[in-house]
Amino acid sequence: MFNKKTIEDIDVKGKKVLVRVDYNVPMNDGKVGDDTRIRAAQPTIDYLLQHGAAVILCSHLGRPKGGPDPKYSLKPVADYLSKMMGKPVAFADDCVGPTAEAAAKALKPGEVLLLENTRFHPEEEKNDMEFARKLASLADIYVNDAFGSAHRAHASTEGVAHFLPAVAGLLMEKEIRYLGQAIDDPKRPLVAILGGAKVSDKIGVIRNLLTKADTILIGGGMANTFFKAQGLTIGDSLVEDDALDTAKELLKLGGTKLHLPVDMVLGDKYAADAQMKVMPVGNVPAGWRILDIGPDTVAAYSKVIKGAGTIVWNGPMGVFEFPEFAKGTFDIAKAVADSGAISIIGGGDSGAAIQESGLADKITWISTGGGASLEMLEGLELPGLAALQDK
Repeated sequence: MFNKKTIEDIDVKGKKVLVRVDYNVPMNDGKVGDDTRIRAAQPTIDYLLQHGAAVILCSHLGRPKGGPDPKYSLKPVADYLSKMMGKPVAFADDCVGPTAEAAAKALKPGEVLLLENTRFHPEEEKNDMEFARKLASLADIYVNDAFGSAHRAHASTEGVAHFLPAVAGLLMEKEIRYLGQAIDDPKRPLVAILGGAKVSDKIGVIRNLLTKADTILIGGGMANTFFKAQGLTIGDSLVEDDALDTAKELLKLGGTKLHLPVDMVLGDKYAADAQMKVMPVGNVPAGWRILDIGPDTVAAYSKVIKGAGTIVWNGPMGVFEFPEFAKGTFDIAKAVADSGAISIIGGGDSGAAIQESGLADKITWISTGGGASLEMLEGLELPGLAALQDK
């Protein structure tokens, strides 16, 4: 289970603490579009401030092309954070070098500083040790609270831990506890719901979960590859032809554990205003494509979900961005919310779907990391977590 030191295991009084947060948030016209990740990291910041630390925050935002790009500046996040906390949050327009060093040096206990986007330096993603050393030189202690980036070995998520005493933040601890327990010591039956577009993204996850879960329910575009592997006609549906052999192998391995949809909602084009029809799985007419699971599948899956002790869900059941094809995903969300089971939703699209369905408060834990939660479900080690001190 969770065997890493956290901020509660160390003395931070009078110390400068570098906290890697995940402020990679959606931006709309230069403003924060969704503050879920900002709020999720707040308990760690509050704890450090209450215990007399000076807090230096660092994060990436988006995918700038190897240099500073105003579109990806974290300045609007600093302004947002300042309003949210009701106190000034200082901002340094670089994360290393003279401006960052001066800002860090001037910071007093109880104060907060946010550094500019770490990805404005190409050395960040290369996990360049000299860059990591410069970042580390700003502080006395390193805290990783960015679960959403823990599956990447970057300078600010892994490299810095080589130069400073490194511990987990409260969000990181919660994420690992919930996801780890769901897989390694779940309340049974453990039901995994896997959706999204591609089987290839989830091959390792399915393999690992076949050894852990009692039932795996498949939906989304990835189901089409399984259909085609069974010799069914899928019309113009999204399919991964190079994953067909793997799908056949997983079907064989999965036996009665792996459940596929029994009916589907079709559209005559990939668009919100597509013509719709519901059909049993099988012969999809040419020109039509599968865009959601059908009502019989929802009923069958809901029955399994109702009997679950623990539910892990990653990936939507259909193209939930189009309202007409969101019903499968939202109906499954409702079944999960009503199940009374311990429910853990992997971040990314599944998290967004749960938020949109208005049922988030009935879910045990919604992860802040899509890729990181997938890698945990696959049983892989997360570099950003591995680098922290053991208890």
